[in-house]
Amino acid sequence: MEKMANKRAVKLRKKEEVMRKIRELGSLPADAFEKYQSMSIKELWKLMNKCNTELKKYAHVNKKALDQFVSFSEQKEKLIERKKELDKGLDAIKNLMDVLEHRKHEAIQLTFKQVSHFFTEIFKKLVSGGTATLVMKRSEFDEEGSSLPLVEQFTGVGIKVSFSGKVSETKEMQQLSGGQKSLVALTLIFAIQKCDPAPFYLFDEIDQALDPQ
Repeated sequence: MEKMANKRAVKLRKKEEVMRKIRELGSLPADAFEKYQSMSIKELWKLMNKCNTELKKYAHVNKKALDQFVSFSEQKEKLIERKKELDKGLDAIKNLMDVLEHRKHEAIQLTFKQVSHFFTEIFKKLVSGGTATLVMKRSEFDEEGSSLPLVEQFTGVGIKVSFSGKVSETKEMQQLSGGQKSLVALTLIFAIQKCDPAPFYLFDEIDQALDPQ
């Protein structure tokens, strides 16, 4: 009797294990039990061995592929959303850079106009009958539609002066004598200081290089 009870317990455990495996397979077709119920044990074992042999052909298939696909799909969606946020932030930064670029361009032009005006005005006071102008130098690639930033289109400032007031005697900085260069340099300093005045100015022997006349 004890042996019979042990065998019965073993069979019940196997039954529970088989039922558990069936449940793990998911829902089965409605005719699953009817289809195989009439088959003998020998036929069922033979069919099961055949199925196991067929399943071995797919042993190399990643059994976690579906879970990984779902996981990677979720990561992809998150990355797409993150990219959209970064693209939006990049556009905002580019717009800010464009605004700042235009403000710098406007500030440079305004400052240059002010300094140029005072430069001409002060030079006339220092040199009776003389004329002087500041010229903004631009890049050779400064053409309409150029991709060069607005501020980088400015390459420097040129100076044209005439100590006699005659247009034909207008000279550039490199053509002037040492004394004339000193006078022009002082004029430029005074023009810049007039745009942004300081409480006091201290000059040391600024007339040393000036011409006697």
